[in-house]
Amino acid sequence: MKNSVVNTGRMAWAALRMLLVLTVVTGVVYPLVVTGIGQVAFHDKANGSMTEADGRVVGSTLIGQSWNIKGTDKPDPKWFQGRPSNSGYDPLATGSGQLGADDPTLVKNVRAAKKQVAEFNGVPESAVPVDAVTGSASAIDPDISPEYADIQAKRVAEANGLTLAQVEKLVKAHTEGRTLGFLDQPRVNVLELNIALKELAEN
Repeated sequence: MKNSVVNTGRMAWAALRMLLVLTVVTGVVYPLVVTGIGQVAFHDKANGSMTEADGRVVGSTLIGQSWNIKGTDKPDPKWFQGRPSNSGYDPLATGSGQLGADDPTLVKNVRAAKKQVAEFNGVPESAVPVDAVTGSASAIDPDISPEYADIQAKRVAEANGLTLAQVEKLVKAHTEGRTLGFLDQPRVNVLELNIALKELAEN
């Protein structure tokens, strides 16, 4: 009986020591090491890929945002517009509309959006790419297709007093190819493009 109690006590003490060691290693040491590596090797990404313009943070290259006329829900013709967002680009309310491709509501909304985008950019509806009228799964996609950027170029150039060639060159310079040459699709980060656009328009 005495041996049984002693053995149980030893096992309990060993288990407690193991718990304490693992708590320190996995709950303190490991997070600090990983955070330290992230801050040193990937400082920008570890801090949310924040982007500055005119000395202040204007957003993250990982999160899409609204480019409307201030105080309204109307898109500002001076800026390249991102993909539609059913969450209002709220990073705390990400998610798609969960409507099927043949859902009557989705079909109606896409048709209306296609007409609106075509009129806003002065192009035929047939030229409007899919990402201009459909949201991403996260609803905060920061990128658009080069095709969507291209149909906006003329409108943006006119609104900023630039030539079409200048804006098209800007789009081309900010177009990223496929990841590793075969993953994903070519894309343009809207925030980075609009920051470059602002700089070009002011010079």
